[in-house]
Amino acid sequence: MIHAAFIGLGNMGYPMAGHLANAGHAVTVYNRTPERAAQWVEEYHGGQADTPALAARDADLVFVCVGNDDDLRQVTLGDNGAVQSLKADAVLVDHTTASAAMAETLNEACGEHRAHFMDAPVSGGQQGARDGTLSIMCGADATLFERVRPVLEHYGKSVVHMGPVGQGQLTKMANQICVAGVIEGVAEAIAFAEKAGLDAEKAMRVIGAGAGSSWQLVNRHQTMLADQYDHGFAVDWMRKDLDICLAEASRLGAPLPLTALVNEFYKEVQAMGGGRWDTSSLLRRLQQRRG
Repeated sequence: MIHAAFIGLGNMGYPMAGHLANAGHAVTVYNRTPERAAQWVEEYHGGQADTPALAARDADLVFVCVGNDDDLRQVTLGDNGAVQSLKADAVLVDHTTASAAMAETLNEACGEHRAHFMDAPVSGGQQGARDGTLSIMCGADATLFERVRPVLEHYGKSVVHMGPVGQGQLTKMANQICVAGVIEGVAEAIAFAEKAGLDAEKAMRVIGAGAGSSWQLVNRHQTMLADQYDHGFAVDWMRKDLDICLAEASRLGAPLPLTALVNEFYKEVQAMGGGRWDTSSLLRRLQQRRG
């Protein structure tokens, strides 16, 4: 059994922390909305802290899963942030999709406290978090990765060491580049099928059994055809992620023309009032333009 802290109990963090508790670890949670943390404690029987610093004080592993760089900075480096109370040899594991620069900053801050840092963004969405089947992309020293990996496997189906600190975040950027292009492709395929008079459901099923298949097509086409978008990974979150990707690509001198285009499409979805819709709502944008 390890003593763990989990900071951030959103749609992803709540079930992830639950997997740790179910595995028999002692888990103390913190959430900016205390009622959410109290709900978690009632369900999983862990502990609740009033600040990130108090949550992290006696923990061997401190997990963070929040919204963006600013949120991450606040709960780790801000007043009553987790880093200030890390004990020697503790590990801060960041599951937030954040910038590689922020990973470097946290790595330095943890080192000043004789603690360690790993950037470990995840992919797989709410369903993957609930089912314990996330893909986790880790940036850390190889020895540290092997120390933490068995714990990550409580909610990660694929836990991969990508290299030193920052490499996990860079891999997540590549993941989001793939996702953005694929979702737009599925949306266009469905819009085309509908316009051509095809049975779009049947068309997606047969395409999903061949070379045109993807996770997005298999898992999202039915809800897209039903015009249901009140689930999954929100457009606002994807916009945040793609902005990170495009900023890093600019720094590297790596052109991302398709990613930039899809990011603009998501801006249109936000303007339609769809900031909290699932990212597959790109189809609704096409249908509105067609209509």
